[in-house]
Amino acid sequence: MLLNTTTPRVYIAATRQNDGKTTNSLGLLAALQRRFGRVGYIKPVGQRFVEIDEEKIDEDSVLMDRVFRLNCPLVDMSPIAVEPDFTRRYLQSSNLEGLIKKIHKAFDRVAWEKDFVLCEGTGHAGVGSVFDLSNAAVARLLFAKVVIVTRGGIGLPIDEVALNRALFEREGVEVIGVILNKVLPDKMEYIAEFAEKGLRRKGLKLLGVIPHLPLLSSPTLDLIREALKARILNENQQGNNIVQKVMIGAMGARRAAKLLGPGVLLITPADREDMLKAASEYLSGGGPMAGVILSDGSAPMPSVLRLAKQLPCPVLLSEDDSYEVASTVHDLIVKLRPGDTEKIRLVQEVIAEHVKLDKILDAL
Repeated sequence: MLLNTTTPRVYIAATRQNDGKTTNSLGLLAALQRRFGRVGYIKPVGQRFVEIDEEKIDEDSVLMDRVFRLNCPLVDMSPIAVEPDFTRRYLQSSNLEGLIKKIHKAFDRVAWEKDFVLCEGTGHAGVGSVFDLSNAAVARLLFAKVVIVTRGGIGLPIDEVALNRALFEREGVEVIGVILNKVLPDKMEYIAEFAEKGLRRKGLKLLGVIPHLPLLSSPTLDLIREALKARILNENQQGNNIVQKVMIGAMGARRAAKLLGPGVLLITPADREDMLKAASEYLSGGGPMAGVILSDGSAPMPSVLRLAKQLPCPVLLSEDDSYEVASTVHDLIVKLRPGDTEKIRLVQEVIAEHVKLDKILDAL
């Protein structure tokens, strides 16, 4: 079977995990859809997946499908899901030819009657090498040119881009340019000026400089609830509340009441009725907050439970103690989810403003 080589495509890679590849892919998809209308998306090899209709589908493919309604089969947008024992099985009985056919077939279906296809990689250029499908190898299989997303800065990002580019070039894949992500707003002009000079010396174009957006790194209550396997104590529908600050209720209630505010997540032992009363008084005065987590897993007293059910923000019950809850929240890797409408809107606006789409299309 011959692979479709006529539909324009671009492959979005990164210098490491969590550098903003999915964020940029989402923003670019929005811009491409406005430009071309019919756009396809594929993440050939995915490592974080969910089960949908008994198929393992990469989370990013689900996100793109639900946000953009791409009219592509989900199984083709995510042809290979790397399960926990995937690598072991591959090393025992290599089936590279079958995997390549699966990727080619999926791409052809995704590209059917489309004017453009965006391909998203997984981590840096070498990820997947252990089963012979590194990002560089997959880009070659799809005859795609590459845009590398890296973190903001000058020296380290360009060093990492050079390292990744070497592996792409070894596979005969052209890197057309670089997007710097998570740049401090007050350093945007400085970073753009000198990063562009540094990249130009390597024969690369600077395709965009994205400001750091703290909102995108802030988890929602739903994400925290899933990570903690916590139980919700009140019938509250504000699971998409964004947590911008964590407060451990280890002080007196009067002191705590002064520290509550918008975006605050209060973590307190389940027997601290005084803390819930402080939160209740603050909220009844019209003040917003993200939510409350009762820690230590002990069954709340009836009076605490009544207060929890009356609060106008989510109240969760976790088995972990307050320190463990706070550590889990701090260490969360925050990924965009289909319900994050405020974040998705912000991403689309920022990418449209700061990434030079015309430069990408000209290089293709």
